[in-house]
Amino acid sequence: MATETGNGLSAHLRGVTVTTLATVLGMLAGVGSTLVATGPEDSVGVLLFGGAVLVQLPLLRVLGVDVSDFSTKDYLYIGFMTFVLWFITWGIMLTTGALQ
Repeated sequence: MATETGNGLSAHLRGVTVTTLATVLGMLAGVGSTLVATGPEDSVGVLLFGGAVLVQLPLLRVLGVDVSDFSTKDYLYIGFMTFVLWFITWGIMLTTGALQ
């Protein structure tokens, strides 16, 4: 049986929530980079990635995840997952010429 954390979320549900949010925001940042950046040399795409990382902690709090016990590993995980999905999404969009 899954144990519950102090706020009522099980450890599994907490992990799924963090992973899903990082994945979805990374993909949205990739699509947004395609829409607003003029190409891969435009730094606006990187700024969208940074914004996607920074907005996650307040969103996690709203979703009921207790971020006060996050370790460095958790922050690195969020940043890495967001970066990977942003990079792959934007790379595919740039390569295929989608939305341009």
